Amino acid sequence: MHLDLHFKNQEHIFNIHEEGTPYLSFRAIDDTGMFTNAFSTRLGGVSEGYLSTMNLTFRKAGEKREHVLENYRRLSEAAGFSMDHMVLSNQVHGTDIIEVGEEDIGKGVTREQDYESADGMVTDVPGLTLVTFYADCVPLYFADPVHKAIGLSHSGWRGTVRRIGQRTLSLMEKLYGSDPRDVICCIGPSICRDCFEVGPEVAEAFFEAYPEDWHADIVRGPVLSPLGEEKYHIDLWRANELMLLEAGARKDHIHVTNICTRCNPDILWSHRAAGPMRGNMAAFLSIKNDDRRM
Repeated sequence: MHLDLHFKNQEHIFNIHEEGTPYLSFRAIDDTGMFTNAFSTRLGGVSEGYLSTMNLTFRKAGEKREHVLENYRRLSEAAGFSMDHMVLSNQVHGTDIIEVGEEDIGKGVTREQDYESADGMVTDVPGLTLVTFYADCVPLYFADPVHKAIGLSHSGWRGTVRRIGQRTLSLMEKLYGSDPRDVICCIGPSICRDCFEVGPEVAEAFFEAYPEDWHADIVRGPVLSPLGEEKYHIDLWRANELMLLEAGARKDHIHVTNICTRCNPDILWSHRAAGPMRGNMAAFLSIKNDDRRM
């Protein structure tokens, strides 16, 4: 299956896997040989109707649980995860980040979740796969090859304003001793600045949250819409990059997507393109198994 993706630039950030069930992975994480990562597309699954075909959330009206489970099975087989060892986020556009361990394996897939909110997760358990969900918001991948720890966080505009990426790095440092300078940080497929048009209240939230010398990099506008409304464009990719640099990550360890979900609506789910009549993609990240047994 060929993925005819539109790229915002020609940087070779992703490995594009087209055989069988298609998915993307970050080259920088793959190249370590220590982690497995993936980002799904909307293709290659069995979901039907407006969710056709690769929907990975159980919470869409009319979706069949068996279809979502089959989609997970297909992605797991293609990317090399264990479907039985996943832990799913419970996203509320907040900044709660939880540590998960062996006792959490299967939550959200084969077991009920017992956490009310989790827009981010961290772990140092090999073989346990973190899973978070997207349809324009920003996936943030964190892989520490020194302490063999990982984090995966969902950063919409609210999470970006509230610096969930920095919070994830800080929690990894606190729990696992991760040095931000060692961590590979990847900003995943999400809506680009050109497509992310917002009102003045969102722009103001960024102005208040970030230093003034960042504003020109992050916010463009205002411009008047055809209806005479004041509009701005927000660069979530750049906002997260600047935030991670401030948190101590090395510039050469930060890898910023060149794939916009809104620019690729036939391949990737986009809320801006389809509204609520759409499925969800997922980000996956795990530490490869060592001698430990789960």
